[in-house]
Amino acid sequence: MIFVSHYDSPLGILYLAADKDGLKGVWFEGQKYFASGLKENGTEEKETPVLKRTREWLDLYFAGKDPEFLPPLVPDGSEFRKEVWKLLLTIPYGKTMTYGEIGRKVAEMTGKKNMSAQAVGGAVGHNPISILIPCHRVVGTNGSLTGYAGGIEKKIGLLKLEQTDMSGMFVPKRGTAL
Repeated sequence: MIFVSHYDSPLGILYLAADKDGLKGVWFEGQKYFASGLKENGTEEKETPVLKRTREWLDLYFAGKDPEFLPPLVPDGSEFRKEVWKLLLTIPYGKTMTYGEIGRKVAEMTGKKNMSAQAVGGAVGHNPISILIPCHRVVGTNGSLTGYAGGIEKKIGLLKLEQTDMSGMFVPKRGTAL
């Protein structure tokens, strides 16, 4: 059984999902891959200890603080995706990392010569636990703000909340520096 609840964030409604072991997902309402995989498992609207802990984390985060804890995270995905998501957890609050940097780290961890930034991008884009697994901190090599399933505006909002240095970053389609 998957337990679900909602969280009203300053950037929009978040949909939270957990099972008895931990947090399965956090999605902005309507984002790409929204609640993927949950319908097959059955859901029940219920506040659980994991969801309560997630709300506490989100309250601190949206108050502009770097929470010093995480609820237990149990995202569903391939081993490759899980490795990428683990790397995302190492990106410090208020900092960014490029898809290429993540690709090099994954290649190093798996003993491969290289790893394509596109493969990394696919894993980052399918991250089911937005914000807590900070996929919004991943940028293109040239500083482009691409690839956020919740939308570029939300990515910008999250980075600004963290007081990330965004000089030199830009949204490619508009070509506007931030």
